[in-house]
Amino acid sequence: MNTQTIHDVEPQLAANRTFWCGWSGTEPGVDLPIYRSGIAHPLLNGVLRVRSRPIGDAIDEARRELSGLPWGWWVGADSDPGTEALLLARGATLFADMPVMAVDTSKYQDFSAPPSLKIVPATTRDEMTDLVRAYAGPLGHDVTNLNPVVAAEMNYASLDVLRLAGIVDGTTVATCTLSLGTEVAALYCIATDPAYRRRGIATALTVEAVRIAAESGRRVVTLQASSEGEPVYRRIGFETVSRYHCYQLT
Repeated sequence: MNTQTIHDVEPQLAANRTFWCGWSGTEPGVDLPIYRSGIAHPLLNGVLRVRSRPIGDAIDEARRELSGLPWGWWVGADSDPGTEALLLARGATLFADMPVMAVDTSKYQDFSAPPSLKIVPATTRDEMTDLVRAYAGPLGHDVTNLNPVVAAEMNYASLDVLRLAGIVDGTTVATCTLSLGTEVAALYCIATDPAYRRRGIATALTVEAVRIAAESGRRVVTLQASSEGEPVYRRIGFETVSRYHCYQLT
């Protein structure tokens, strides 16, 4: 029986490391997990924690591994104490402050999906292209060249990732990625075309992902929320259990 609670933070951070390291096939359990998707976005390349390493050596290694791409340095409860101060002293700037939120899959609030919405997995290249096109703008990708993002999605190393597409009238208008790579389920890429917001579509996709996680036997679902998404997740039953701060180094 899975006895985890939403307040067990380390398994949630481990799930996050597993998902991001899947972009490059790197080892999520090491003291300096570095991932490189090859996509020009600061959250899609970076450092996920540092432990028991001199910060200068860690920075030098990250710069070598991530050269040529924008990248970020995640600081959460799994990093050594004082990491933020050490990064700031070396010129790092904060670019994202994200609550880590979690829900117990036996306690989430269900919502009815809009009648016009169909939720299906995206698996083929055409379906993945539609998925990427839907989340690219809301998530800050270069919408003029989606090919690298589509290729990265198709080549993602793990089979334990399910991409959900929200389709209205034949068009993919919303997305949600569910990672089942660890004992904690994790959600990413929750995005809705601005023209389709405030219709309950993102809520429906998130609820569907939580339902699938519950059916898989997982007790906890975790995510990192944006300021726009946080109220949506709270209505479903997610609670803030920790935070990530993401930094950039010049």
